[in-house]
Amino acid sequence: MSDDLSDEFMQQLLTERQKVDVATHDFSVRELVRMMEEDELNVAPAYQRMFRWNDKASSLFVESVFLGLPVPPIFVATNVGFQWEVVDGLQRLSSLAHFLAAGAKEAAAVNRTAPLVLTGLEKLDRLNGRTYESLPKNLKVHFGRQPLQVVSLTDKSNLEVRFDVFERLNRGGLRLTAQEVRAVVYRGDFNLFIEELALNEDFNALLKLKEGSQDDGTRVEQVLKFFAYKNHSDIFDGKVERFLNSVMGLAQSGFDYVRERTLFEKASAFLREVCDGPYLRSGTKTTPLVQFEACLVAIAQLYQEGKEPVVPRGGWIEDEELRASSGGGSNSRRMLDRRLTRAKDLFSGQA
Repeated sequence: MSDDLSDEFMQQLLTERQKVDVATHDFSVRELVRMMEEDELNVAPAYQRMFRWNDKASSLFVESVFLGLPVPPIFVATNVGFQWEVVDGLQRLSSLAHFLAAGAKEAAAVNRTAPLVLTGLEKLDRLNGRTYESLPKNLKVHFGRQPLQVVSLTDKSNLEVRFDVFERLNRGGLRLTAQEVRAVVYRGDFNLFIEELALNEDFNALLKLKEGSQDDGTRVEQVLKFFAYKNHSDIFDGKVERFLNSVMGLAQSGFDYVRERTLFEKASAFLREVCDGPYLRSGTKTTPLVQFEACLVAIAQLYQEGKEPVVPRGGWIEDEELRASSGGGSNSRRMLDRRLTRAKDLFSGQA
């Protein structure tokens, strides 16, 4: 490595390291669950939906804690008011809360209907079929005192750094989508707003997703893309994930919720009427999302300009130009502009 490259690398390394500020703590199982119950550790609805471990997976983690086996640290980020929000470790923390739940009310805090009944244990098979409440007191005390390490990103670490950390840590078999990560990192009014709009009846009637994408944040991300491409296409550089993160951040500093809701709802209602069912091309079973979002944005832009969209000519959904600009390699500013222009021509009667 040349001296110049070494100097440049060291400067880059120091700059990036300064963006991350961490602290390490040890907490008992009982203390962590108490912190969840008292909102010192954030377990908002967005987190509840992400608790995906089944009873066997949760039971095996409980077994590991009983045995004192090494488990990965819990990563959290400090937000305003010094509350901790989970960055990595939701499945583990939720499993602990599920196991220690005294009844249905406590289990509901992690989106479960009843306390965890241990199952599938091999090392401690005598515990199979047991709940925490059914254990002898000495075993409860032992489990509750088991320590887990918590690594916290302090409030000096910015949101983009938190997203990076979350993405790098989030590599397990139940990997969250980028939008599910955003729901954690960019919490606030705008995130709640796009989650609400993702439930819109007209919007949902248009979307036909793959089975695995029904509840993974894809619908919410489509709403985010609608506002991102409609309002901020001028800053799109082809890097979709970073672009959408930027839009989430921009919305936190100012967003016209009333106007934007109206445009989204009117565009969704009009496109549903035009499609008379899900947005599907001939011979396909799922909605072509890139093409779909371009049409929805184009309709909203026409409304925004004070124009009434028109029903396109027959066969418009198979339009060669619209398809060509929405296929492979379409994540570029040029292709975005090309498909938005074409969609706008179709819905203004100019094509």
